[in-house]
Amino acid sequence: MGQTMTEKLFSAKAGKTVKAGEYVVLPVDRAMCHEGFLLSCAKLITSGITKVWDPEKVVVIMDHYVPSPNVNMAEGHAKIRKMVKQCGITHYYGEREGICHQVMVEKGLVKPGDLVVGTDSHTCTYGGLAAAAAGIGTSEMAYVLATGELWFQVPHSVRVNLKGSLPDRVTSKDVSLALAGRFGAEFGQYRAIEYTGELLKDLSMDSRLVLSNMSVEFGAKFGLFPVDDVTRGFLRSIGTECPEAFASDGDAGFLNEYEIDASDLEPMAALPHTVDNVKPVREIAGERIDQALLGSCTNGRIEDLRAASEILKGRQVSPSVRMYVYPASRNTFRRAMDEGIIQILSEAGAIICPPSCGPCFGSQGGLLASGETCISSTNRNFKGRMGSSDARVYLASPATVAMSAIHGRITDPREEV
Repeated sequence: MGQTMTEKLFSAKAGKTVKAGEYVVLPVDRAMCHEGFLLSCAKLITSGITKVWDPEKVVVIMDHYVPSPNVNMAEGHAKIRKMVKQCGITHYYGEREGICHQVMVEKGLVKPGDLVVGTDSHTCTYGGLAAAAAGIGTSEMAYVLATGELWFQVPHSVRVNLKGSLPDRVTSKDVSLALAGRFGAEFGQYRAIEYTGELLKDLSMDSRLVLSNMSVEFGAKFGLFPVDDVTRGFLRSIGTECPEAFASDGDAGFLNEYEIDASDLEPMAALPHTVDNVKPVREIAGERIDQALLGSCTNGRIEDLRAASEILKGRQVSPSVRMYVYPASRNTFRRAMDEGIIQILSEAGAIICPPSCGPCFGSQGGLLASGETCISSTNRNFKGRMGSSDARVYLASPATVAMSAIHGRITDPREEV
């Protein structure tokens, strides 16, 4: 029997053939840390370790508390800067570059076939580039920083076959929400999801990263796309060497297979308070909103800002709505400025914020009060995720977020203003 992408990748790292279910200790290609670096380094220091295993392979990016919302975090950031200097870490991007996952991809710090760990659950985003990438805790990261390796159980793989083509104003975010709604929030529990099918040729790298990012919302360890012309085209665009094709063998063994026909999809939304509480937007249209959020490591890329600007151009955000825009990175922000997108969004009444995580995980910059409702392009909507535990968060695509912001109520993006 042939091998899945994960089995191939793990076998290459292990230097021997491994199969799903086995336990292995593997060297990692990159260790990515955000503010969690502070906790991981504290554990190292407690253990008497003052150096990381390879300063070139460690990446530190601050994004969750940017700008520092209080004195405690300002002190934390200062400690991180000191530790980075002491460790001689090469790839340090501080507070200025944006959300860690977008920066990792833009800077060419991830390539197909890599094994990457990060102190953030959405590290699985890099599967869009055919990398096995997963979030780990700060204790595990401390071990990685000291040794450059970590133990894994080789995950079983499931295949998600994406058929058809996307209708107008239906996006990869709608595909991910449809998957959650149809198969539940745990169909990928400690599995490696492989996305395949005819739809892939029409999915840009931005769109693929959305699906890989949302894979952890299905419980997945990895969310992988094969290397193809889209992958190679993106890598060329950032000046990275283009590898050979990388995909599962034709006779690889999959635990399960799931299928979505994108041609039948419509704009979707996850209702409070779980990602798998999904309905078509048209079925919940009319729900009043207080806030609209465009951004995050899921949907803050240039493709997402373009989609929102197309809807908001020449129109106004409802006076009853606060709309916050968080570009995923400084590079994304700059591109949006060059294309006139920032001007369009600002003139429409959106509040343009610095590239960072912002209110996505409840830290700052747009938190919700008791009884308020937000429609968001982020990835999670459990109680208290974005402020008050009495607030309500709906998840949707950037197009749905933008159209809803105009109307002051949840609105199908295919509806004309």
